[in-house]
Amino acid sequence: MPLFMDMHNIEGGVKADDVAEAHRADLKTQEQYGVSYLRYWVDEGQGKIFCLVDAPDQDAANRVHREAHGLVADALYPVIEGA
Repeated sequence: MPLFMDMHNIEGGVKADDVAEAHRADLKTQEQYGVSYLRYWVDEGQGKIFCLVDAPDQDAANRVHREAHGLVADALYPVIEGA
């Protein structure tokens, strides 16, 4: 299944605890769309969130975010994992 890296821009910054809560909501929602949110990274001060997701397509990845918490990514890139 393809891997994607998404990026969210949250104006005014973001708290890591809030991102963790959103990620838990993703995990509860993802299975019905054949998606697996694997990891995420946060830059609190800059309001940047990056999520690594294994999904059949970009639409499925976005559907999980939209349904789980409403924070759809500003950008979503197909990526290939390296070592």
